[in-house]
This record gives sequence, structure tokens and C-alpha cells, in this order.
Amino acid sequence: MTSLPKPLDGITVIDTTVALAGPYATLLLAGLGARVIKVENPLSPDPSRSNVPYLGKGGAHLMRDSDDDISISALNRLRNKQGVTLNLKHADGKRIFGELLRQADVVVENFSHGTMEKLGVGYSFAREVNPRIVYCSITGFGAQGEPGSGKAMDAIIQALSGVMHTSGAPEDPPIRVGFPLADLSAPLFGVIGILAALFQARSTGIGQHVDVSMLGVLTSMVATEPYDILERFGIPMRTGQTVPRLAPFGVYRTRDGHVAVCAPTDTFARGVFAAMDQAGLANDARFVTRDLRVQNVAALEALIEPWALSLAAQDMVDRLARNGVPAAVVRDPSAAVRDPLLLERGETVRLSHPKFGQTDEVYGPGLPIRFSESASGFDQPPPGLGEHNQAIYGDLLGYRQDEIERLQQQGVI
Repeated sequence: MTSLPKPLDGITVIDTTVALAGPYATLLLAGLGARVIKVENPLSPDPSRSNVPYLGKGGAHLMRDSDDDISISALNRLRNKQGVTLNLKHADGKRIFGELLRQADVVVENFSHGTMEKLGVGYSFAREVNPRIVYCSITGFGAQGEPGSGKAMDAIIQALSGVMHTSGAPEDPPIRVGFPLADLSAPLFGVIGILAALFQARSTGIGQHVDVSMLGVLTSMVATEPYDILERFGIPMRTGQTVPRLAPFGVYRTRDGHVAVCAPTDTFARGVFAAMDQAGLANDARFVTRDLRVQNVAALEALIEPWALSLAAQDMVDRLARNGVPAAVVRDPSAAVRDPLLLERGETVRLSHPKFGQTDEVYGPGLPIRFSESASGFDQPPPGLGEHNQAIYGDLLGYRQDEIERLQQQGVI
């Protein structure tokens, strides 16, 4: 039983983000206990609300059939947030945003560089209103400007970062990573920056602008491997299903699937040979050391590949495991998100419709951080558009009911 509140209990976040990179950052903050107030333009809500597929009374489907249908993207990204509407383009929008800022610790935005400044609610305005504010911008290219069109979609960032040339075989065209790698990596660094700035603000009383570039994040990850140096010495950057410089290391086809094997050390390599019932290969002059295995990788793969093809995937994993070799069956996403251990730990979760409950087997991300003494995770459904206008404008900011109604009639909220 937990004895402490969620780690970010008492922190208020103003969330002006849309799509994925920004909303994922604020989702993590919400899961850690922050009060996240999601601000949406009443005339153009977060586009994730219109992403297919949808979840409704009859389960998941591709077309929105009723007003009760909720995009599974929104169901994922908007959990544990309070939703308000506010038109920042309206003359009163800036004033109301300023009142929200006075109650907040953090602002997160992920519009194109300069958008918030053009609206008059950028960091300079926020700092004047609340010097302690931590203002995080997650943009495609950072605060200094953008190349090309300046529009930063995940595939654009993958293209510019070099990551598309790190997978596949040498003769393959550039390969886009199948899940939105840039959109999901940048918010992790955004949250790290926010937490660091909050820590410093507590001791100094001074907030700051946290500037995270999607291109910078993904390229820095690519730079963790010296691909260009390896190519200089004749080791190709793209090596298909295996990594020759770590041999035996890669994904091998079996009789009924594929198995990932990671055996870069002498001990692990000996385990592979034992699992193959060829322990004597450990003394073969071609395979005694890692350098020799790399030098003779073609001969090594010629022995492993037919052995793998002769086995069922789970049988191969079991044999390797008995000999201490890291190995796993390659699962598809459907099987992976349903892993009982992950579900038990709350790292993936079965999603429920806020009105109809669990109408289908739909899974989404949990919070993959567990604390020994604190609660964490998601226990609130996504808000409807402007669902918490009364709670925020009335209870938090103290607006009278007639003021709220006037603002609604004028299209401000």
C-alpha cells in the first residue's frame, strides 16, 4: 500500500499541446500526479480527437457513428487531464491565459516555432506574469529556427536525423521506423527538462524556458553509435537482421517465427554453441574470441541459421535460456501489449470508454515507472471538450456563472 501521494501532486500544468509529442509529455506529467489543464480552441480542438479508430458502445470501429464515440488516440493521450476551452486568438484570450499562468507551475506547448509568441502568450509574456513559470516548448527544430517548410512531422524528423539509414540491409531504401519514434522520444526529454527546471525553481524562485528540438533529440540518439566511423573501416552501417560486429547477435528465422539472440561476449557465444549441441565450436580457431567471430561472421552465421530453421521459436529460446544466452521470441504488437506481466505492472493497460466501459479489447500505454512509496498512473478518463470550464474558470479563477456564460457566447471559451 502506498503511503505518499503521487510525486507531482500540487504541480499545475497548463497544456496547450496538440497531436502527439506535446500531449504525450503532459500525459506523463499527469500520470506522475500533476494537475494538467488541457487548453483547446473551441473552434479547432486537438486533432487527436478525430483520429481513427474510435471506441464506442459497440466496440472499436473506423468511422465515428455517434457523438459518444471517442478516438482511441484521445482516449490514450488525454487521460487524467482537465479540459477547458480558450480561444487564444480572441482579445480576451490572452488575459484569461495570464490568469491561468498565475495559478500554474508549468506550461507545455508544441506548436511551430514562434506561434505562441505571435499569439502574445509566449515565454516572455509568461515570465512577466509568473517569474517562477517553467515553460516547455517541444518543436521540430528548436527555438533558433527551422529548415525547409518548418513543419515537423515524425517522418520528417526521422528523415533528417539519419535514423532511416540505420535499419535494413545495405541495398534497402531508407526505412521509416514503424512507430512514431521522434514524436515519442522528444517528450521524454521535455519531461526531464521540466522536472530539472522545477527543481531549480524551488531553490531559486526563477523559472525558465525549456527548449526541446525533436530533430536534436533523435539525432543525438543516432549519434550514440559511431556509424560513420564503422563504415570508414569497412563495417556497413546497415546490416539487416544481424549485427556482425557483435556476432552472434541478431534476429533468426525459425520453423514458426523469429528469435532475437544477443551473444556478444565469449561466455554467451559458448552458450550458443552448447545450445546447438556443438560445444566444441568454442575451441574452433575461427570463433575463440569476439574479434575472431566478427572476422569469420559469415561462417558463424552459416552454422546458426540452419540450426534455427530446424526448431520452433520457443524451443530455440528454451535451449538458449538453459545455457544462459539472452534470447526472446519476436512478438507482434498485439501479443506484446497483452503481456500479463506488463498489465500487472500497469505498463500497458486495457482502455475503457468513460460511458460504456470495456466494450472491446483495446490496449494503451500505462505509466512505465513504479515507485515504492508513491502512487502513479492513470485513473481518470479523457475530458470532453471544455468539460472542466466550470471547475477551472469558476472554482479556480473565481469567475461568476454569468461571466462564464458571457465568455462562451462571445466565443472566448
